[in-house]
Amino acid sequence: MKTLLDPTRKYPMVMPDGSEIKTVVHLNQVIDHPRMEIGNFSYFGHFEVLEDYAGYLAPYLFPLSPEKLVIGKFCQIAHGVRFITSSANHFMGGFSTYPFNNFRMTPQTTMEEIQAMFQVSERKGDTIIGNDVWIGMEAVVMPGVKIGDGAIIGARSVVVKDVEPYTIVGGNPAKPLKKRFSDSTIEILQDIQWWNWPVEKVENNLETILSMDIEKLRDIA
Repeated sequence: MKTLLDPTRKYPMVMPDGSEIKTVVHLNQVIDHPRMEIGNFSYFGHFEVLEDYAGYLAPYLFPLSPEKLVIGKFCQIAHGVRFITSSANHFMGGFSTYPFNNFRMTPQTTMEEIQAMFQVSERKGDTIIGNDVWIGMEAVVMPGVKIGDGAIIGARSVVVKDVEPYTIVGGNPAKPLKKRFSDSTIEILQDIQWWNWPVEKVENNLETILSMDIEKLRDIA
């Protein structure tokens, strides 16, 4: 059986007449960035076509940045979402936070000196988004945050702390609103990891993946 899900498509949403929705993109098909890792089927739905998706989503993540942005599989990222990574931070160990050295480069400035500009205080580390995470419109994820599998981030939330798996958060700063399922169901879901199944198995079992029948999903796994 030929599957309709195709991780190699740039534009994964194709209408019955064959027309592609150009404002919805598979992120790993439009981003090639040395500090970004993006799993299959994770998409970004933006209201306009962009020339630089990496630069929009993570504007402070540079090729020389020490941190990474890691996005798992089957994530759903809505219009206007931004990831503010650690390289956005300024040095805070003195009286001023002004990045003077950024504006004092000369032809004699070495690569080592440029790299040192990224070694600021309050280094937060990598930003890691799990699998099957839904990030709502215009949410902002701050440096070093880790969002667990199956979490939901409310629209225009500012996420400053880690989010537990299958937890809904919202607000500024974002706070937990509720867990989507019981602890036992969450444990089973994280053990099953359906997002790692072959695409044929995912597509053949969509009804169960989209259901609330955890026993049936476990039997399939």
